Amino acid sequence: MSTRSRKASAGLHITLVFASVIAVFPVAWVALTSLKTDRATWTRPEKLGTLGVSNYTQVLGETRFLTWFGNSLVVAAGTTVLGVLIAASAGYAASRMRFPGKRPLMWTFLVTQMFPAAVLIVPLYNVMSDLGLLDSYGGLILAQCTIAVPYCAWMLKGYFDTIPVSIDEAGRIDGLSPLGTFWRLIVPLARPGISVTVFYSFITAWGEVAFASVFMQSEGHYTLPIGMATFVSDFKAEWGLLTAGSVLVMLPAAAVFFLVQRHLVAGLTAGGVKS
Repeated sequence: MSTRSRKASAGLHITLVFASVIAVFPVAWVALTSLKTDRATWTRPEKLGTLGVSNYTQVLGETRFLTWFGNSLVVAAGTTVLGVLIAASAGYAASRMRFPGKRPLMWTFLVTQMFPAAVLIVPLYNVMSDLGLLDSYGGLILAQCTIAVPYCAWMLKGYFDTIPVSIDEAGRIDGLSPLGTFWRLIVPLARPGISVTVFYSFITAWGEVAFASVFMQSEGHYTLPIGMATFVSDFKAEWGLLTAGSVLVMLPAAAVFFLVQRHLVAGLTAGGVKS
């Protein structure tokens, strides 16, 4: 194997350091701004001013941030559980079974991903209104699943294709039902792929704005993106509160990432081709 020259190696490392700085700078700026207590320095990164945690104490103690946080956690967790369950079932059925409408079902999932969320708001709003699900966690979870399920079903279908059919046959020989084979044999083997869909579903629901801004109509049911938007308006700009809230919002997403990071690479690559 040929080795890189010192100049090539130095150029590569400089490029990587430069790219890392570009990626980290916005996050570092937000974190630094969240610690600034002097309003005059909020929009001036070259000045530190007075640093402290007063923005965090104000966000947690004087706003409804914790209520919004709880609402987002309920919606994100519900979307993750329901979306992954539906996607895994649909992906497994499309991978292993032959049934009328199989190809149209997968094409429907694919076409659904092509529509921006804004196009789906009006029909979903009418459906939610008829069902009495407006301004409810259940209605928003169902709406979020329209984004999560199509992508996750396609990904899991590709991952299930990489698992030998002989494992299903062995399960049936041992007396397992199709559901038992799926739950006890296939799901443990598909853990990397499922981890990717869990991460995608959670992040999608955690930071979603379009559906939440329309379907959640009372402040007590606001999710984090909608609630935090009230910190900045035409009449005020509480950048300290907004950046402090942004730092706190990153923590659950980072926690989910660290929980599933071992499986992310394997899950993203294994479903790409069929062995």
